[in-house]
Amino acid sequence: MAAIIIDGKAIAAKTLEEVRERTTRLKERGRVPCLAVVLAGEDPRSVSYVRGKQKALLNAGMEGRDIRLPAAVSERELLEHVSSLNADEKVHGILVQLPLPAHIRQELVINAIDPKKDVDCFHPISVGKFLLGQPGLLPCTPHGVLVLLREMKIPLAGKHVVVVGRSNIVGKPLALLLARREQNATVTLCHTGTTDLPSFTRQADILVSAAGKPGFINGGMIKKGAAVIDVGISLAPNTAGGPPKLTGDVIFDEALETAGWITPVPGGVGPMTIAMLLRNVLEAAEEE
Repeated sequence: MAAIIIDGKAIAAKTLEEVRERTTRLKERGRVPCLAVVLAGEDPRSVSYVRGKQKALLNAGMEGRDIRLPAAVSERELLEHVSSLNADEKVHGILVQLPLPAHIRQELVINAIDPKKDVDCFHPISVGKFLLGQPGLLPCTPHGVLVLLREMKIPLAGKHVVVVGRSNIVGKPLALLLARREQNATVTLCHTGTTDLPSFTRQADILVSAAGKPGFINGGMIKKGAAVIDVGISLAPNTAGGPPKLTGDVIFDEALETAGWITPVPGGVGPMTIAMLLRNVLEAAEEE
């Protein structure tokens, strides 16, 4: 029996409707949630991501600030923009689109964002609060994965989750989030240095791949009936000709025959990331 395909678009739409309703109530009290997005350069993928975020903001009834800077912008000028947004009481969230031009120190820019407006949850204070389980915003993509699992009623307590990828954006925070007492999963974190990766992935009740490598997970690496969450997004050659196409880490057709549930790429985790970002903007505005 083929796996159940998890419709990330539908679950994201449900989440965004809840955000829209709460935004309406907040606006009735005279406060409009506002996200400022800073983009340096014209990388096509970054421009596309920013466009998607701005569209989602408008649909949710929120305000968006779109700060476009040339790729040659100086580090000092970029930091001045961040400082100005920190001081702006009408801005509740600040997102600096990554990656930044090579001459700008990413860590320095992230650390300059007011932690109260850090809706990406990249600031060291945000990360520390998250690590300690203190109240605060949750990282967008890991939180989106958790919501997908909950909405599909995929059990977590006592289950073995294998996360492939140790990035600060997905792998590490997701492992911590799923191991929290509220989820109570047992988590194994694998990475490029893991010896005999398939021996770990085949043990997973829930397998999350965030390696960013097309075709990295094949059907033989998946336990029968496991939930497979594909976070990877890459551009791969189109075998039928034409422009490259978006693809995940998992060989979808193979996994479909083995897994119990699976997210597609696109249309799986991606829409949830934007939905959880807007939820963070809303919660930051509510906490003001």
